[in-house]
Amino acid sequence: MDLPDIFEKNEVKGLIKLALVEDLGPINVDVTSDSLVPPEEVAEAHLVAREACVLAGVTVAAEVFNQVNPELECEIRIPDGSAVEKGSTVLVIKGSAQSILTAERTALNFIQRMSGVATVTAEYVKTAANPDVMLLDTRKTTPALRLFEKYSVLCGGGTNHRYGLFDAVLIKDNHLASWAKKHGTGVGEAVAAARAKYPDLKIEVEVDTIEQLKEALSSQPDWVLLDNMPPSVLRECVVLCEGICKTEASGGINLNTIHDIAHTGVDAISVGALTHSAPSIDLALDFI
Repeated sequence: MDLPDIFEKNEVKGLIKLALVEDLGPINVDVTSDSLVPPEEVAEAHLVAREACVLAGVTVAAEVFNQVNPELECEIRIPDGSAVEKGSTVLVIKGSAQSILTAERTALNFIQRMSGVATVTAEYVKTAANPDVMLLDTRKTTPALRLFEKYSVLCGGGTNHRYGLFDAVLIKDNHLASWAKKHGTGVGEAVAAARAKYPDLKIEVEVDTIEQLKEALSSQPDWVLLDNMPPSVLRECVVLCEGICKTEASGGINLNTIHDIAHTGVDAISVGALTHSAPSIDLALDFI
């Protein structure tokens, strides 16, 4: 699996540093390890999957250990994006026992959360069973952890939607309500206004009826978000959009419904549950 280097984003290392500050507090000391473990003691620790999963965040975990102590040796045994069996060692850390203990929980918090997102994403991709349909994430992410969670979606075989409010226009129902109140016109004019203001960005608009879709198509958006539509209506919408724009199905989609939706002809399906409802995977650090 070809994955981007998460550390290409300049803020990643800073966010990891903030997580360590949260744990170590204003005195920057793990008082338990400082009390009980001599600074000269060395150890080898294995980060082990306690359950089968799709791995995400092993490089992030290694960075946590190295930020605590750059002299720690971290050997990645299994790369991100891999299907991991229960009992597998994914990362080996050697060096100061005190430093390993200090970094342990923060490293686990990242890799457990990230692997949870990747594993859920992989389950949705498998259940959809249509490689021609993109599985998209949303902005329903944990505050300040979006970079990590969206990377984890990629590890699970999903595709990133827009990153935030700045990199694409997505006109939703409340935007349209505000627009109509002020201008007295509908979705087509709203799309045209967004295109005029940001001609270099992708323009997507949410619609929830076929009539609204027809009006939106008059202004040729790049994408339409087909909200809370059953498969039969989605199929009609796909036909209407052919040759004009791409289609995204969204709205309460779950593992029970995604297969049928993935076979309606839509280009993409967005699922908030990939990030807002993913459980953490059970990974643990064992001293050898």
